[in-house]
Amino acid sequence: MRDPSFGRSLALFRAFLREQDDPRAAYELLARDAADQVERVVPLKGRVVVDVGGGSGYFTREFRRRGAHGYLFEPDVAELAPAGFERAAGSVRTAVLADGYLLPLADGVADVCFSSNVLEHVRDPATFLSELVRVTRPGGLIYVSFTNWLSPWGGHEWAPWHYLGAERARARYERRTGRAAKHRLGENLFAIGVGPTLRHVRGRDDVEILSARSRYWPVLPGVVTRIPVVREFATWNLLLLLRRCP
Repeated sequence: MRDPSFGRSLALFRAFLREQDDPRAAYELLARDAADQVERVVPLKGRVVVDVGGGSGYFTREFRRRGAHGYLFEPDVAELAPAGFERAAGSVRTAVLADGYLLPLADGVADVCFSSNVLEHVRDPATFLSELVRVTRPGGLIYVSFTNWLSPWGGHEWAPWHYLGAERARARYERRTGRAAKHRLGENLFAIGVGPTLRHVRGRDDVEILSARSRYWPVLPGVVTRIPVVREFATWNLLLLLRRCP
């Protein structure tokens, strides 16, 4: 799977830098880009897409715009409220307050199970991944991306100072901004790595890896993830495209 251009990567990076000031523009662009990535593997029209941890519904809205039956499952009601899921996605009826560890869905109901930038926020990634696999039909697609801890953005709002220690970075952020940090390591942010995640996924017998790559690199995105140590810093955001095995 190829990404189209350096321009695409630059546009995403610029949107990311403006995310605090203009989150709607940033996340709508990211949602279009993610939907493009999915559609290179699976056409979305008429497909059931389960968006796990999709916050205010930007991804679900984009999937529905492209003809999919999109449903949002989000564990934090505060994430639904700020942007107003009803305004963002068209109908609050497609949003379900639910834990990603235990989705209120039958086995194999989704053609596509989608999770963007969630895995670094769960304490037990293996169980979370198992639940995504469970609700995906055999032959269906599982899209998982996350920002790894040693990425320059691994500390989220207090990056890149997390390289000097999480508590020091968080304290610096709060001192500089005068407001509490959203994330705390070990509570709602976890030090997940590229190598351990790849080893776990490769060891599973219920999924096939279609692609393991840097989400945002425009060239050779699959190469950097193959180089131990380097990948922990250079991947930035790992994208896994998995096919559910029969």
